[in-house]
Amino acid sequence: MNESPWQPAAGLDLLRLRAKLLTRIRDFFAERDVLEVETPLLSHAGLPTPQLESFAVHPVSRPEAVPAYLHTSPEFPMKRLLAAGSGSIYQICRVFRADERGRRHNPEFTLLEWYRVGFDAAALMDELELLLQRLFGQLPPVQRLSYREAFLQYAGIDGLDDAIAPLQRVLAEHAVPVPEAMPADDPDPWRDLLLTQVIEPRLPPAVFLYDYPASQAALARVRPGSPPVAERFELYLDGVEIANGFHELSDAVEQRRRFEAGNAARVSQGLAPVPLDEHLLAALDQGLPDCAGVAVGLDRLLMRAAGVDEIDAVLAFPWGRA
Repeated sequence: MNESPWQPAAGLDLLRLRAKLLTRIRDFFAERDVLEVETPLLSHAGLPTPQLESFAVHPVSRPEAVPAYLHTSPEFPMKRLLAAGSGSIYQICRVFRADERGRRHNPEFTLLEWYRVGFDAAALMDELELLLQRLFGQLPPVQRLSYREAFLQYAGIDGLDDAIAPLQRVLAEHAVPVPEAMPADDPDPWRDLLLTQVIEPRLPPAVFLYDYPASQAALARVRPGSPPVAERFELYLDGVEIANGFHELSDAVEQRRRFEAGNAARVSQGLAPVPLDEHLLAALDQGLPDCAGVAVGLDRLLMRAAGVDEIDAVLAFPWGRA
């Protein structure tokens, strides 16, 4: 990585590798007749969840103006296109997440997101694996573990059980530091801590985790059962989360309920609520076709292709040089 801050952090060889990956991705979708689209980076709505923080943008001369929000993913407008009859679509774009800076995080990064009409989560995992084979050539078959199987195998407890005490016990056994202000009545932050600190480092080199707790459905459908599960999956390569996919929720009433619950959680944590995307809710009310969608972090894919473990090494101008 170049040391002089005016220069690009990534070497020209990695910038050429980035361009090659983008070409292969576009060829992959062109062969399948999936339409490339572009949607706005700025929106009147934000993402109502406490887990991700948006950048709010004001005109420099009018800081009192109602803010716009830089998108954290292109999901909402892409679903509006799907509801308008676009058919299967994909997009490669820059996205923005405040407070994310570290070895694998940059506040601005590149996302590949695509939606396949008529696919469920399993079919989309198949297609994502085909794309990885196209990009990496000799990638071993991607294993598939349910969320419950992963917790049982690597932590010895049922990750779908809502009890917090077993999660605390395993964290203590592995000497995982617990942040202050962990909730006493919500198992999800405890599950997330155990997943990231205990399970992820032990995962196979290439694996899909699927069927998440219903409480972590976000924008995914929930499949009834005992217990019900979110039809959601994540892809991990060498223990690093690369992709997050859903069999997409199409129920406008349920989506509004989740948005409002997300804003309530933000307020309870001292965060400002954000405006809901009424355009998306209207599109869902009109009718979203049965589809599955996935977001893939392209910078992390490039890190793996290049064999580096710092995101700055694959970015022309990471945050420190932006």
